[in-house]
Amino acid sequence: MARVFSGIQPSGELHLGNLLGALVNWVNHQKSHDAVYCIVDLHALTLPKRPEELRENSLKLAQLLIAVGLDPDKSILFMQSHVPEHSQLAWLMECTVSFGELNRMTAFKDKSGRNEFISGGLFTYPALQAADILLYDTDLVPVGDDQRQHIEITRDIAERFNSRFGNTFVVPKHVIPPAGARIMDLQHPDRKMSKSETSPAGTISVLEDHDSITKKIKRAVTDSDGEIRFDSNLKPGVSNLLSILAAATSSTPEEVATGYSRYGDLKIDTAEAVIELLRPIQVKFRELESDPAETNRLLKLGSSKAREISSVTLERAMTKIGLLNA
Repeated sequence: MARVFSGIQPSGELHLGNLLGALVNWVNHQKSHDAVYCIVDLHALTLPKRPEELRENSLKLAQLLIAVGLDPDKSILFMQSHVPEHSQLAWLMECTVSFGELNRMTAFKDKSGRNEFISGGLFTYPALQAADILLYDTDLVPVGDDQRQHIEITRDIAERFNSRFGNTFVVPKHVIPPAGARIMDLQHPDRKMSKSETSPAGTISVLEDHDSITKKIKRAVTDSDGEIRFDSNLKPGVSNLLSILAAATSSTPEEVATGYSRYGDLKIDTAEAVIELLRPIQVKFRELESDPAETNRLLKLGSSKAREISSVTLERAMTKIGLLNA
């Protein structure tokens, strides 16, 4: 089977957009691919973090991913910092990529313009990301178009290294994942739901209290014409509710739209569907939360599996580049 690699930062709680837009695909990849999933806690260090916050977020994210359906018996799930090969290969990647290539990365320009402190790690972020991917002989990296530049620079680094030192890395392909539901902010349906705290009433956390979910969806922005149909351009608020309901019930927005004539009924059913979708995830999360030792055991198992692959790749790269074997 082709190997897929995906990573996620422990930068806050998962929300409904993460779940329906991306993580459902991660769960499905376990069934059809050799799947490697990494919580990229080293990447999180590129922006200032309180140590206790990083630790709490990392453990919580691992528990949420398992609760959502990532099965450590079917895929490899691990913490980036637990596999030292990531940091070691990252240095080889930094010495292979050029300053000019890193300087052209749009993500660096965007984040450095919004933060007072700009770390060197933020600049060299793509080299560590390349190491993340290349360590596992990754065939496919399923990410959206906004991450295409990062995959292209990974491909460029791999091809340059292979050209200079001989065949070493599998050159990964960027693939657009199967279309997940595009979940928008409940109060600002012209923008995606996000972890940002600027619109708490528009975002539903995977761990949200059921009463809060109902209130937020009942207060979701719609429009004044009273017609229920899926048209994301002319009726973004209504279309967002239809998208959420459809994704939560394994249907399509167009199909669910035919059953409603009143916004109130649509909102009530959407809230109930979201609650039922999240209920088993929340139950599983609480089980894991009450026994952090089990999560740590699963992460240790995942890092052991990851190192079986990554150590071989790193040794191959170090030998090729001319470093003496230990």
